[in-house]
Amino acid sequence: MSAATTRSRTPDRLCAEAVDLAREAAEEAAAPGVVGEHVSLVSEGDRVVTHFFESKELGYRGWRWAVTVARASRAKLVTVDETVLLPGPDALLAPEWVPWSERLRPGDMGPGDLLPTEAEDLRLEPGFTGEDAPPPNSIIAETSHDLVERVDAEDAELVDRAPADTVLNARGELAAIAEELGMRRARVLSRYGLHIAADRWDESFGPKTPMAQAAPAACVTCGFLVPLAGSLRQAFGVCANEFSPADGRVVSLGYGCGGHSEAAVMPKPPQPAPPVFDSMGTDEFRLHPDREAASVSSATQGAEGEDEDEDLGHS
Repeated sequence: MSAATTRSRTPDRLCAEAVDLAREAAEEAAAPGVVGEHVSLVSEGDRVVTHFFESKELGYRGWRWAVTVARASRAKLVTVDETVLLPGPDALLAPEWVPWSERLRPGDMGPGDLLPTEAEDLRLEPGFTGEDAPPPNSIIAETSHDLVERVDAEDAELVDRAPADTVLNARGELAAIAEELGMRRARVLSRYGLHIAADRWDESFGPKTPMAQAAPAACVTCGFLVPLAGSLRQAFGVCANEFSPADGRVVSLGYGCGGHSEAAVMPKPPQPAPPVFDSMGTDEFRLHPDREAASVSSATQGAEGEDEDEDLGHS
């Protein structure tokens, strides 16, 4: 280790003793009463020392005021080089900055907000606008040429049968046909964009959700389901039940809720069984029993007595 390196790690005595000078510089840069006790000092080089003071400012827990002082060679006058507020080892720091495109979440957009889409967005792919012609020898160009010729031939047949004052239109052009089919868009949904959308919808309103697990039946048999067009028709639809939690949402055919159109009618509340011992009713006791009933009962008792005597062996 060289002498210069040893000298740079050893704090300069005059700079190390300039604590009051460093405090005055920190108090001048900070607000009154926010500069605390002297914490430590670090040698930055030959005759350069940084003094650290505790920061009492609200919201800056663990931060320190750092004042760097220095002196020239063979000079005894110490001067202030820099004053700055720096975080300490246990300082409260703000989270790492994240670009807005990564911070954006579903539902964050409001009225008037604009969300620019990247030019190389994987969710989109080029569509047909009619502005750029296909390559001369490509399959698209040959198909387009054949289609135009076929439409022109059909238009020619219609012209022969049409009145003389009929005005021809541009229906046979490829751009017009694409516009009629709804295909004239600069970019359309790619297969990747279709798959991630389907995964997102299936996670929110799919067969694995708690609502679907407790449903009496799936949406595929519900009358409130509005099917989608295209390939998504095989797996998704739109709920049109205003009382359903998925009203107006894209739901999986395996999703379900209690608002199913074919749900069973609510059963009637069960009626309690009559009590075994009726404590509310009254029992009927006759004070003057009927004579005929009494004679019948006495005769019955006599016959029973004779049977008993016969059983016992008495005559």
